[in-house]
Amino acid sequence: MALRSGFLWGFATAAYQIEGAIDKDGRGPSVWDEFCKRPGKIADGSSGEVACDSYNRTAEDVALLKSLGAKAYRFSLSWTRIIPLGGRGDPVNQAGLDHYVRFVDDLLAAGIVPFVTLSHWDVPESLDRRYGGLLNRSEFPLDFEHFARVVFKAMPKVQHWATFNEPWCSSVLGYNVGQFAPGRTSDRSKNPEGDGTTEPWLAAHTLLVAHGRAVKAFRDDFKPVNGGQIGIVLNGDAVFPWDAADPADVNAAQRKLEFTIGWFADPIYHGDYPVSMRKQLGKRLPTFTAEELALVRGSNDYYGMNHYTANYIKNRPGEPSPEDVAGHLDILFHNKNGDCIGPETQSPWLRPCAPGFRDLLGWISRRYGHPIIYVTENGTSLKGENDLPREAILADDFRVRYYDDYVRAMATAAALDGVDVRGYFAWSLMDNFEWHEGYETRFGVCYVDYDNGQTRYPKKSASSLKPLFESLIKQQEQR
Repeated sequence: MALRSGFLWGFATAAYQIEGAIDKDGRGPSVWDEFCKRPGKIADGSSGEVACDSYNRTAEDVALLKSLGAKAYRFSLSWTRIIPLGGRGDPVNQAGLDHYVRFVDDLLAAGIVPFVTLSHWDVPESLDRRYGGLLNRSEFPLDFEHFARVVFKAMPKVQHWATFNEPWCSSVLGYNVGQFAPGRTSDRSKNPEGDGTTEPWLAAHTLLVAHGRAVKAFRDDFKPVNGGQIGIVLNGDAVFPWDAADPADVNAAQRKLEFTIGWFADPIYHGDYPVSMRKQLGKRLPTFTAEELALVRGSNDYYGMNHYTANYIKNRPGEPSPEDVAGHLDILFHNKNGDCIGPETQSPWLRPCAPGFRDLLGWISRRYGHPIIYVTENGTSLKGENDLPREAILADDFRVRYYDDYVRAMATAAALDGVDVRGYFAWSLMDNFEWHEGYETRFGVCYVDYDNGQTRYPKKSASSLKPLFESLIKQQEQR
């Protein structure tokens, strides 16, 4: 069990979750700035207005990464810092662009490889108002391509790009459940606008086309000169049938993967949405035009994999609800025998199950022709962590065990299952704004004292990763 020589490991964050400084140096509002203003949308009524103040602490964050031994750092750009109004006819904010150029230079000077995500959910608010944002499959991809071109030109030293983070979350939580910005849903108690039966499928289609346009621009006009690679980051949970002896549950588990991962990866690697989705959704699932398909198919240089948890999947009888986005099934933590998938965490959706990680790495590798994989997010919250004194928070043995189990499961997938995994990013470098959960949930390997100047304090897990990765990489080098 070992990891390849040169394996890149480090930590991940996202702009809106850590940067703060939402009005500094010409930044414009994103859909998340507006969403956070709505009463009841964020658990503690907070926002990313200050967050971890990372916009003003880049030198401190680089020093922190270096002290932890990180080989790489995955972070996202705030689109509205660079183009405040977002569109291809709107002015570029040089101060915002220069901030990220300097940050990339600082990381490289510290020997840390930057992995840059163009957009991690914080779409410009002005584009949402101007033409419906992700619901406009013609305008949004053009504006995203323009944004990407501005960034590619300004940052030729970056060798690892991602277009979007977790388009499933943008599409389902933003346009079906209404839990994420812009909060559209059929549930009129949550939002006066939205159609959860059609909008998530359209938003996802738009994101895929926008991804394809940015990739084509990169490959045509920047990669030949600068080199580098580009992909998209997809989330997905591992699955096990509720009753392994029931073919209906076995098929439902497969369907769950197709409705979550295959929804985005199948068009990229196979040229269309999964058959199971076409069967259930019919005409509600958009059809690729020839031009769109030419952009999307083959548009990954690597597969970006975000993964945290696993579930037991039970087939649901009868006809699917028009609101269903999962594949007409039940997502559970206990199987038919009463076995539990894993211990509780602060996040209702997350229970550790490292064997599921190995299984899912293998499934992705087999289904998509053994692509290069970077694990772009993996981590856990701890139940009740936010209520503990700082000393107890810093001794986060639960998180240390999680990382040890998951990283070793990944190494096993690489060594025994033929999975071509080349990098890993722990989520997250520091506690931060956890979207609709506000600051009540912590995922960081570093504790952030929000009440005393956003000071960072490394937890036990922060120092556990360097020796873990060094031991696994050394095993490979000694072979």
